[in-house]
Amino acid sequence: MTVSVSLRHQFDGFALDVAFEAPGGVTALFGRSGSGKTTVVNAVAGLLRPDAGRVSVDGRVLVDRASGVFVPPHRRRVGYVFQEGRLFPHMSVRRNLEYGARLAPRGEAGARFDDVVAMLGLGALLDRGPSALSGGEKQRVAVGRALLSKPKLLLMDEPLAALDEARKEEILPYLERLRDETAVPVLYVSHSVAEVARLATTVVMLNAGRVVRVGPVGEVMADPDAVPGLGVREAGAVLAARVVAHHEDGLSELAISGGPLFLPRIEAAVGTGVRVRIHAQDVMLARDKPGRISALNVLAAEVVSVRLGEGPGAIVQLKAGADLILARVTRRSVEGLDLRPGVACFAVLKSVAVGKSDVGGGGVVL
Repeated sequence: MTVSVSLRHQFDGFALDVAFEAPGGVTALFGRSGSGKTTVVNAVAGLLRPDAGRVSVDGRVLVDRASGVFVPPHRRRVGYVFQEGRLFPHMSVRRNLEYGARLAPRGEAGARFDDVVAMLGLGALLDRGPSALSGGEKQRVAVGRALLSKPKLLLMDEPLAALDEARKEEILPYLERLRDETAVPVLYVSHSVAEVARLATTVVMLNAGRVVRVGPVGEVMADPDAVPGLGVREAGAVLAARVVAHHEDGLSELAISGGPLFLPRIEAAVGTGVRVRIHAQDVMLARDKPGRISALNVLAAEVVSVRLGEGPGAIVQLKAGADLILARVTRRSVEGLDLRPGVACFAVLKSVAVGKSDVGGGGVVL
């Protein structure tokens, strides 16, 4: 299922001009505050009538200003999850969910009540009122209510922005299940690189109302030219991995295309696919294979490109197996190691450098 978006709209002091194609899965609209992310999803939802443009979901046209098509919001079959859950305070969790189900067209195929409750872990909450829920629980109910309306598209506007780190970690596995277990495409607004790395299959980077980069998450996150938009400290790659073993010393062994990867124990069964975020600042480079060092992860790699920063830093893109990895080093290191495209080297990563929040479910990284 493809979501096609082409929009132009003029505000006082801000102009939106974007166009992109979003395949199935989670498409993250990423950018700093004021880049136009929420404006895009509001136009897709029908809450904004754009000056010009066209929006279609799986071939069904929702907006086409050139031909005068503008489907009203309540007929678009689009679910919308806001920053706050916006649950009905006088209704129990069960009744909030049932309200969403009542909005679904009769006889329409889609998510079933019991399946949504199980997927989002809502069984123990059904008789509670919204006031008795945590922020993460409220958002899970809001997602469930939207899914039960059997939408053709789900919009999520920074749904974790109002949550603290603990609540974010609580809800992220459920959003991963939403991505992996349903066929509903998602447009997910975020300015958090960590969320995008965990959830996205496709990334649309926005800046000042324009699309500056679009592509699969693995390509965008490992693109040196995308680093200014991501932020130097947030730069890093997202790799698909498979759990091979859990060792008695507390380490988990993962397989990536470039070799084994040892991380602090992760809660995933052997054989499970996961995605791992490797921060560029945690990768060291060596021209010769290091010996007798504490770092357990040493991957043979080849330099793909070198991007020099405005200051003393540089971003080196590497290929290890089929994966692209970024390393943040100094210009002096680039010169001293003679790092340039085609040069063979070794990427060195400490096991403890990868935190629990850097490992997510779902090993497919397109």
